[in-house]
Amino acid sequence: MKKRVSYAAAVITLGFATLAATAVAQAAASGPYYATPSWDQQMPAATRFIVLSNWGSAAVLDRETGLVWERTPSAGVFSFEGIVLAAHEHCINASTGGRFGWKLPSIQELSTLLDPSISSGVRLPVGHPFQGIGEDVFWSSTNNVAHTGAWRLPFSTSGGGATPGIATLGLRVWCVRGGSGTEDQGS
Repeated sequence: MKKRVSYAAAVITLGFATLAATAVAQAAASGPYYATPSWDQQMPAATRFIVLSNWGSAAVLDRETGLVWERTPSAGVFSFEGIVLAAHEHCINASTGGRFGWKLPSIQELSTLLDPSISSGVRLPVGHPFQGIGEDVFWSSTNNVAHTGAWRLPFSTSGGGATPGIATLGLRVWCVRGGSGTEDQGS
């Protein structure tokens, strides 16, 4: 009987010690905690987007999708023409916020930034932190069916929806980190 009580006490003590060590490890973790993105939630722009100050305020975390976007996309225009796809190359070589690992977003990722309730002007959520977007059209990494370019997305209400773009078009690029990786690039 005495052995059972001692054994039970040892197991309980070990359990509490494990829990205490876990709590200390979690409490000692550095940096802010961001909840895991959940594609079924809708957040207002004020809480959805976080400008990342530790990235020189050059990047924005989208808490709804978990993607990290350039705060200010490149003002230049890029094409898909030639062996080296200029739009992809731009993002692959980008070091926004002092970090590599950027990619051209898929049409689905790029579309997550659009606010369908906006009836005129730029279709970004009211209160977004992005800069220099304008009413421009942006390339995605998603090939069009004919493989002559990729899908493109206008950010103005007058630009319509996503449409296939021809490789020779010069359009803007908005790089992203995270997501599902790069799609087929027509190689």
